[in-house]
Amino acid sequence: MIVECPQCHTKVEWDKKNPYRPFCSDRCKKIDLGAWAEESYVITSTSPEPDDTLDDNQ
Repeated sequence: MIVECPQCHTKVEWDKKNPYRPFCSDRCKKIDLGAWAEESYVITSTSPEPDDTLDDNQ
């Protein structure tokens, strides 16, 4: 199976011979790890609306 490296978008064979999969290289793997460490990746969300059905005395 051929996949795209999530970092540089190079086509890479998904194979046990590639120890960096899904990345194409150790470099791309480390760049991605660094981005996670720097909190560059975020999942945005909105605050949930207060539930008016709950009783505050519970």
